[in-house]
Order: sequence, then structure tokens, then C-alpha cells
Amino acid sequence: MESDVMRFWIFVAVSLIVFVGLLRFVTRHRELRPSAGAVAAVAAVVVVGGMVFAKYGNNLGLPWWVYYTVPALATLMVPPVAFALRGKELAQYLVLAFLSSPVIHVAFSLFLGWHEYMPFIPVPSLKQLLA
Repeated sequence: MESDVMRFWIFVAVSLIVFVGLLRFVTRHRELRPSAGAVAAVAAVVVVGGMVFAKYGNNLGLPWWVYYTVPALATLMVPPVAFALRGKELAQYLVLAFLSSPVIHVAFSLFLGWHEYMPFIPVPSLKQLLA
């Protein structure tokens, strides 16, 4: 059985991959794309910082709307400012940013039975559905 710490870092790793892919996707038509270092720095702040804040905010007993809202605001505000997203890039980013966390949650819930990524969205595992 995996530990909660291991699960958390797996969530972080998957979220990082999705987030970096999202940023690379929305900036794909630029003549000069953001550097790998800039993408890594923003991803570290938004994903790692946001998820650590949410984890410890929850553990410290902060209300859910605080420990989910602060990382969500960072996700919605930092990349558009850091990469000067405009027009189509911004629209694509916002849609994908809103969808990415629920999709990650559904995947972990369905396939692994890990429901803590977004516990307020109940998704049964395939094991539960097939039992």
C-alpha cells in the first residue's frame, strides 16, 4: 500500500507534466516560445507551491475555500502575466486550466481509487463501479 506522501508527490508529478504540456500547447504558435527555465519556474510556483499550500492548508484546518482558492488564483493569474498570454492563447489557457484538475481527479479516482485530489467531487473507482 502506498503512503500518503508518495501519493501526494505522484499527484504533483502528474500535475506538473499536465501543466507544462498545457503551457507548451498554448504558446506553440509563437515565434519565440517561453524558455524551459521560465516554464519550469512558473510550474514550480503554480503547481508545486500551490499543491504544497493546499496540502498544508488542509492539514492545518484552513477552510477548503482558502486552500483551493489561493492555488486556483495562482493558476489563473501567474501564467497569463508571466507569459503575456493574449487573445487565443489566453482563452485556450483558461479553458484548459479549468479542465485540467477535474480531469486529473477523475483519472486518479477511476483508475487508482485515489479520491483526495479534489475530494469534494465524488467519483467512484472502476473497482467500485464493477463490484
